[in-house]
Amino acid sequence: MLSPLPLHTAVYPSASAGVPLVILHGFLGAGGNWHTLARRFATRRTVLVPDARNHGRSPHTDAFSYEAMAADVGAVLDAHGLDRAAFVGHSMGGKTAMHLALTRPERVERLVVVDIAPGVSPASHAPILDALAEIDLARLTQRAEVEAALAANVPDADTRGFLLKSLQRTPDGFRWALNVPVLRAHTGTVGAGLAGTLPAGVRPYAGPTRFVRGGRSRYVTDADLPEIERLFPTADLVTIEGAGHWVHAEAPDALFEAVEAFLA
Repeated sequence: MLSPLPLHTAVYPSASAGVPLVILHGFLGAGGNWHTLARRFATRRTVLVPDARNHGRSPHTDAFSYEAMAADVGAVLDAHGLDRAAFVGHSMGGKTAMHLALTRPERVERLVVVDIAPGVSPASHAPILDALAEIDLARLTQRAEVEAALAANVPDADTRGFLLKSLQRTPDGFRWALNVPVLRAHTGTVGAGLAGTLPAGVRPYAGPTRFVRGGRSRYVTDADLPEIERLFPTADLVTIEGAGHWVHAEAPDALFEAVEAFLA
């Protein structure tokens, strides 16, 4: 039996009475990655942005699956007295939101999936997690030292900057907010297709659904469209040209417009 975790959740209250919105971040990220867009969405509705288990300020655990993460999100709704909400999920968060919509459709008023498909995702995170695991944080005292150590295996400055957002300084020294050993062991879990995680007899999600993909990304291709249509028959697709996988960072205005128009 699943035991949902109490996720750390940032709340952006709104005086407007729109349907509440829950934003689910991607793998190796945290809710804070969506702070700027969450504030913009909160002009018309209350916005909740949890950190996924093993990420950010949420608890660490050996259990890590889309079933578990969807249960965590259901518990977030319960904790805030919400029967249902609209969802925006990016990457891993998109698969979590899809899982919840397919297994608990009564809790999902509408769904926006950002740059992820329900099938198998491209494998890209194992080298990054290997790089994080190789750094001996106990020997380092300055943030610049951690970045220099990371640069040996992660040459892209933007990727390093993203990862360093999960570096925390404690009284005992540096630590990663990410549960690196568990996430490293579950890269296959994150990239797996949803079909193998769903209970038998699950029906397609009939609620309003929008998929948003980056034009330069390889995470949602035309080959994914039949499976999207099968599981989410009402879905439409918006392509944001020039954006890669990190749509919310690379094209925030275009993403805001695509999501806000759908939510409204």
